[in-house]
This record gives sequence, structure tokens and C-alpha cells, in this order.
Amino acid sequence: MIDEVQQEYVRRYGGPDSTPLRVEEFLPPVGVLFVVRDAEGSVGMGGWRAHDGGPEADGLRPGDAEIKRMYVRPQARGRGVARAVLAAVERSATEAGRRRLVLETGLRQPEAIGLYTSSGYRPLVPKFGLYRHEEQSVCMVKDLDTGSAP
Repeated sequence: MIDEVQQEYVRRYGGPDSTPLRVEEFLPPVGVLFVVRDAEGSVGMGGWRAHDGGPEADGLRPGDAEIKRMYVRPQARGRGVARAVLAAVERSATEAGRRRLVLETGLRQPEAIGLYTSSGYRPLVPKFGLYRHEEQSVCMVKDLDTGSAP
């Protein structure tokens, strides 16, 4: 599915996502990657990785986690898969003690923007990550309920 999501970026933006990713970034306790399966196999995925320093964390706070590789195969869209993956990502990040979830998407992904907006994400300014200076880039953030008093 990683190759499929990269092809989706090629189709929408003319090239793949060049953000550096390493498998270790998605292993607990610093991250996780969920895969949703049905009778026909894998239909969706999404995960988070911690951002507690490094060049990609410029503008982010300690305790932030970044959502990466949210994707639902075309035949499974409209069935709530993305919303279920997002809920699992949020729950897992909260349980890991992360304080906020941040993400970067693009204007050519209105479905993603709609999902995140309807799930309580708001614009993040200044933007972060490899595409922070791109006009098509949209960065968003959601505070997680860590159970601490306000």
C-alpha cells in the first residue's frame, strides 16, 4: 500500500512524497502503523511517528506526533475506514503520552482535509516539514486529551 499511496501523490501532485521515513520511526513507543484488513486483504493504513527533535521537527513542540501514510484503497472508500484508522491513531498516540497530533496534507486532497476538519483538526501555523514552503501544503493540528487537568 505504501507504493499505492505514493502513486496517488504522483497522480495528484506530479511526484511522490519525498519526506524521509524509516521503519524504526513507526515502532512503539515512538510510533505505530495500523493496517485495516477485510475479507479481500488490506484496505487502509495510517500511523504516527514522534517528533521530539531533528530537522523535520522545526516548529513543532516536544510531545508532538505526526500522522503519516493515511491511505484507503479506492474500493474501500466511503466505508468509514479512514475514520476508523484516524481514531486508532489518535487513541494510540494518546496512550503513548503524545500531546498533539500534527499532519501535512495538500490542497489536492480535499477528502483528507474534510476528514481532518470534521475530526477536530485546525490549521497549524507556521507550517512544518519538508513541504512547509509549498503553496499546496496544508498543515493541521489537534490537541490530544492526555487526561491532565486544564
